[in-house]
Formats: sequence, structure tokens, C-alpha cells
Amino acid sequence: MTRRSRVILAIALACVSLSVYSQEEYKDIRSGNKAYESDKFTEAEIEYRKGLSKNSKSFEANFNIGNALYKQGKYKEAIEFYQKAGTLASKDEDKERLSNSFHNIGNALYKLDEYDKSIEAYKNSLKLNPKSDDTRYNLALAKAKLKKQQQQQNNQNKDKQQQKDQQNQNQNQNQQQQDQQNQQQKQKQQQNDNNMSKEQAEQILKALEQDQKNVQDKVQGQMKRGGKRRLEKDW
Repeated sequence: MTRRSRVILAIALACVSLSVYSQEEYKDIRSGNKAYESDKFTEAEIEYRKGLSKNSKSFEANFNIGNALYKQGKYKEAIEFYQKAGTLASKDEDKERLSNSFHNIGNALYKLDEYDKSIEAYKNSLKLNPKSDDTRYNLALAKAKLKKQQQQQNNQNKDKQQQKDQQNQNQNQNQQQQDQQNQQQKQKQQQNDNNMSKEQAEQILKALEQDQKNVQDKVQGQMKRGGKRRLEKDW
């Protein structure tokens, strides 16, 4: 048997139908078992549910419905029936049944990639049946899967953090570039303002100089005219 086949067997090993049941639901469970053994899991579920309708406290009906659902890939629903079966096998003399319920709960949780919860289920199963090599193997397999899952999660967290750091770095660089551009624009504006002030000052200075020249020209003109009149008067 290859390792891959062994893994598949270990995961589904406890998904078998028990053969002890009361007379009341006997025919339905037996019909369900035949369908189950023929891989007709939907038909098996229907037959098991018929038995459950006749005896709602039937461990076998609940457990086997869980098996049929498990085989259909309905793992969450299967867990509900395994748990119900477990409550019906809580007596000391039913340790094997309760152990099987925990084992199958572990299998369903494993299929849902909830390895931490499946580990707890397998541990509970082993407490009731320490000699189960299959449960022990599944426990080791779930632990290995959990470790790998945690490593992948850590790697994803690192990648997310790196992406976040890169985004922050890019944002900081963009902000710095924007600040530099703003500063350059501000300096340019100040330079333009300074240039305008210089030009205005020169214009004002020229205007003052022109005014002063005009005044001087006017004064000189008056002086010339005034001197000439005095000269004529003296004569």
C-alpha cells in the first residue's frame, strides 16, 4: 500500500457502519448499510433517516447518517450527527462508540482544514481508546498539517507586512516628492514676488528721479525768467 493510499484510508477508516441496533429501526439501517457499501451514500442517508424517524435516540442511525453525509462531502452536517451520536454513547460501557464518534468528528474537521480542532477530537478519541493506531496516525497527520498551515499563515502575514511597508515607503516617497515640488513652487513664487518688487522699486525710483528732474527743470526755468526781469528793471 502506498503512503498516499494509507493517508486516505486513515482519514476515512472510522467511517463505517456499526452493526448493533434495536429491532425497531433494524430494517432501515440494514437497507442503509447495503446502499452505503455500494457507494450509494445519498440513498444510504435516506434509509438511515427513516430509521432515525422511528427512534430518535438511536446511536446507530445518527452515527451512520454522519457517515453518509461525510462521504457526500457534507462535513459540517456530518459533525452535527456525530456529536448527537456521542451524546447517546456517553455511558462508561459505550467508550468505544464515543471514541468512534470523536474519531469521525476529527476526520470531518480535518477535511474542513480545521486541524487544531481535529487534533482535539483525536485526542479525546485516544483517551477513550488509547490502542487505536488509526486515531494516533490521524493525530500525527493533523499535527503536521497544522504546522504547515501555521507556516503558510506566517508567510502570508510576512508578505502582507512587506506589502504594507512598501506601500508606506512609496507613500512617504510620494509625500517627500510632493513636499519638494511645493517647496520649489513656493521658492519660485517668492522669487517672482522679489523680481516684481525689484521692478516696482526701479520703476518708483525712476519715477522719483523723473519727478526730481522735472522739479529741477522747473526751478531752473523760473530762475532764468526771474533773472531776466530783474535785469530789465535795473536798466
